[in-house]
Amino acid sequence: MTQPFRLVATVNGKPVDLFVPPNRRLLDVLRDDLGLTGTKEGCGEGECGACTVLLDGRPVNACLVLAGEASGHEITTIEGLSQNGRLHPLQEAFLEAGAVQCGFCTPGMILAAKALLDVNPDPDTEAIRTALSGNLCRCTGYVKIIAAVRLAARKMARGEGAG
Repeated sequence: MTQPFRLVATVNGKPVDLFVPPNRRLLDVLRDDLGLTGTKEGCGEGECGACTVLLDGRPVNACLVLAGEASGHEITTIEGLSQNGRLHPLQEAFLEAGAVQCGFCTPGMILAAKALLDVNPDPDTEAIRTALSGNLCRCTGYVKIIAAVRLAARKMARGEGAG
């Protein structure tokens, strides 16, 4: 039997200190141990992006990250974007642009888009498509999702929302 690993990290701005098996995925810790169910498991193989979270501001597939690899890092899930009950501009924009259908892919899409907007506040369509290329949506043709990211960029440039 393997010894548990101590995971010390910051999740959505709050310190986390818990013991987990060394083979436990970050996805499972977030959902099962921390109750952050906005992070979804789609394929479990890093192909769909439903489990995208930010690790030190970079998008990663939480199904491919062992919890121990996240120790000492800052993790942001969809639950960490809103501030004081106010939605992040990306969350607002996805609603306003009608980019949410079934909603399963939405948290991962929003976090991938946030990572993009954090480094490129005014991306063109190609940059948005590239940033979202690891996130699959079965319900849309991506047109409204791209429009939502553009709308969020404008909102963020104006200083709107919790961003």
